[in-house]
Amino acid sequence: MEIYQLRVFLEVAKYLSFTEAADALNLTQPAVSAKIRSLEAELKTSLFHRLGRRVELTLVGQYLLDKGPELVNLEARLTQEIEEIKRGKLSSLKVGCISATADHWLPTLLFRYRQQYPQVQTQCVQFNWPDQLHRAITSGEIDVAISDLSFSGFDEISETIIDTIQYSLVVSASHPLVKQSWLSLKELRNQPWVLPPEGFPNRIILDKRLEELGINWSSFSKVEVADSPNLIRTYLLEGYYLSFASNLEFQIEQQTNLLKMMPLEEFALGTPLFLLLPKRFSACLESCHQPSLNKNQELEPIQNFVKLAREGIQPFGKGMTKNVRGDRSIASQTTNSAPNINQSSHPLITRFQSPSFQARSHTAQSATTPTKTLTLTIGIQNHTIQTATAGLIMQRLGLLEHFLPREGRYSGTQYQIQWWNYSSGAPIVEGLHSKQIDIGVLGDYPLLLSAVQQNIETLAETRLISFVASNPDGAGNDVIVPHRSLLNSFEDLKGRVIAVPFSSAAHGMMMRSLYRKQLLDDVRLTSIDTLNPHSANKRTHLVDGYAYFAPFHEIAKHKGGFRRLLEGDRDRLPTFHGVVVQQALTEVYPEVVVAYLKALLAAQYWYTTNPLAPTLVSRWIDLDAAIVSKTLYVEGQNHAEGIFFPETQIRLDWINEHIRQLTMITGNEHLSQINLDRWVQAEFLEKAMATL
Repeated sequence: MEIYQLRVFLEVAKYLSFTEAADALNLTQPAVSAKIRSLEAELKTSLFHRLGRRVELTLVGQYLLDKGPELVNLEARLTQEIEEIKRGKLSSLKVGCISATADHWLPTLLFRYRQQYPQVQTQCVQFNWPDQLHRAITSGEIDVAISDLSFSGFDEISETIIDTIQYSLVVSASHPLVKQSWLSLKELRNQPWVLPPEGFPNRIILDKRLEELGINWSSFSKVEVADSPNLIRTYLLEGYYLSFASNLEFQIEQQTNLLKMMPLEEFALGTPLFLLLPKRFSACLESCHQPSLNKNQELEPIQNFVKLAREGIQPFGKGMTKNVRGDRSIASQTTNSAPNINQSSHPLITRFQSPSFQARSHTAQSATTPTKTLTLTIGIQNHTIQTATAGLIMQRLGLLEHFLPREGRYSGTQYQIQWWNYSSGAPIVEGLHSKQIDIGVLGDYPLLLSAVQQNIETLAETRLISFVASNPDGAGNDVIVPHRSLLNSFEDLKGRVIAVPFSSAAHGMMMRSLYRKQLLDDVRLTSIDTLNPHSANKRTHLVDGYAYFAPFHEIAKHKGGFRRLLEGDRDRLPTFHGVVVQQALTEVYPEVVVAYLKALLAAQYWYTTNPLAPTLVSRWIDLDAAIVSKTLYVEGQNHAEGIFFPETQIRLDWINEHIRQLTMITGNEHLSQINLDRWVQAEFLEKAMATL
């Protein structure tokens, strides 16, 4: 079928007359009839019913009339672009987007683009629905697009992250909730909500997050649907409703102090903003990184736009700024200095994963997929602040639920997550060995205890997959004594009784320190019932002091009545905490292990970049924020003694030194059985960092 034949057909179909079509085409009627007969012969079917001098379309003819103009338009557009390429460049650029970016984010980018490339005619094409944006990209209606939904499921579209946007609760500036600094969706079920219709990008993002967390809109007392931003604005201002929006929306209302954006626990991280290109243009992304190799002059307008977009942009008209996107390699820390963690140097800029637009088109199919339940039991220590990113924060922000796999063999999987909170590591080790706990967060000494089976084959094997926090100077474990005590050094402990949580990091420190000072046989270590400082006050007549791991010694000092022994006596071996998992979990569900580590990295990024993090953590566990900040490093804090630094890299040299020193002590010889090559599996962390 030739395009010219199709043009002739469309004219005849338009007029339903060979004579009028011939006049319009400036041809003879026999020539028009010949073209139609030739086309019908190629298609092997009739396109018209001939009723004397009158003609009517057949079913095939009607279909060709509906679809034919698309081919004609495509041919015209290709011809035009070829001519522009022959002249050396495209002369126009069409950018597609959804309404939120069209109102605030994109105009600043287009303004700068026009200032730098005034010879290119730019056009912003706005769409209300993601499927409209998809059709525009694939049909060639637009050259490039900006989206807050992922289109990675479509082979004909390439995407790259160019910025991060933040989703939040939006309320009237006079709403009582604005007095709070941090909110959770679970606390807002009795409030009235107004939302855009299903299918809007921000509604897709909100609904997907609620599905991850097992929250249903039916549990909310009142939910209204509004078809336009103006109607949502009215609900917010006049009815004290709540809504959900990105920081790209309602900018004028925020600037005029009519509406406020409130942080939500469930959206503690940002979400990506994507630049979308037809695959046929995707090569220009690579050439943007290597201008000297750029030979695609015909694609200059697209390449230049991509380059500006990848540099990033601050919304609200604050001008352009370079977008920080850390590399995905594991950061190596080979010195004993504290890591410099901040938003510009952090090895990962962690975001929530954006919902895929394509995934929505398979909702009906996935609904029929058989469901299975996978239970994950995680042993954590919420009051051990240095491990907060591996448990407490992950749990409060719902990070593990977000990163758990839900596609492929995990389609239809329902996750049941059980967070078991303990005051020390010993019961976590026991739970790992008895297969009651799948993932455990432990300090250095119990971490090593989890690696050995002590010749009991029924004990489950574990694997070390990541560190959580560390202190290269050995801080984090201390001996405290009552203020009135005459004890001032480890030497003074001779003949004394010290209470310690057995099989804890503090226990390991005490054994090493006493062994080094040749006091191990002269100091009696007894088990402590609880790490609660209030109980410690009641037991001072039974023991001479207490060995604690952070932050419990700091809590006791803070509440008064206790002081540390001379810190110069403390063991200086680097201290660390890590994550161990059941060997079976790594073999049967490796993707779940990677998901947990993604959630850990996300929690660490949130804690080290959010100024409110220590305050929120202190609120969640009812502990003074100053102790939280001192225990786990936060940006801008001086490096004081006793703090831990968020750290995921596994330090084999530290582990080996712990094993070497401990195996010299009676009762710890079995630690020499640990096969580090088998036990340490850093590849899961590498995979997590590479896929964030």
